[in-house]
Amino acid sequence: MKGGAPQLDLRDAAEELAIAVVASSWHDEIMDGLLDGARRALADGGVATVEVIRVPGTFELPVAASRLAGSGRFDAVVALGVVIRGGTPHFDYVCQAATAGLTDVAVRTGVPVGFGVLTCDDEAQARDRAGLPGSAEDKGHEAAQAALATALTLSRAAPR
Repeated sequence: MKGGAPQLDLRDAAEELAIAVVASSWHDEIMDGLLDGARRALADGGVATVEVIRVPGTFELPVAASRLAGSGRFDAVVALGVVIRGGTPHFDYVCQAATAGLTDVAVRTGVPVGFGVLTCDDEAQARDRAGLPGSAEDKGHEAAQAALATALTLSRAAPR
């Protein structure tokens, strides 16, 4: 267990589920790491249907997640993005909008949303969380696992 995170064993548990991954386009290297981690987690879980959608930035994640979650085609959505602090309040506004928006999507639609949005002070912190070679954490993997585990729990407890 790393940093208190639960150990989730989802191997071959979710072959019937369809998962959408919506990812921002800023910070290519970091986003590639997050996407790779998410894809790996979903493959490890046996998910056969994975659709990846790219949006311009983190601010656009909630509207895309809302459309995907509301389509009835997906059992969960994984949202991936990165916001790096700058010298203006822009960081705070984008982080707040993404967090509130993605929370609203999950609660309103009943479709789990894995939160893989990095909110970092600098690029070094983001790289260290992106699942890249030498990274301490793999937040894309963690977000996909969380979405998958929640979708499985809900499918057992309250099937659609």
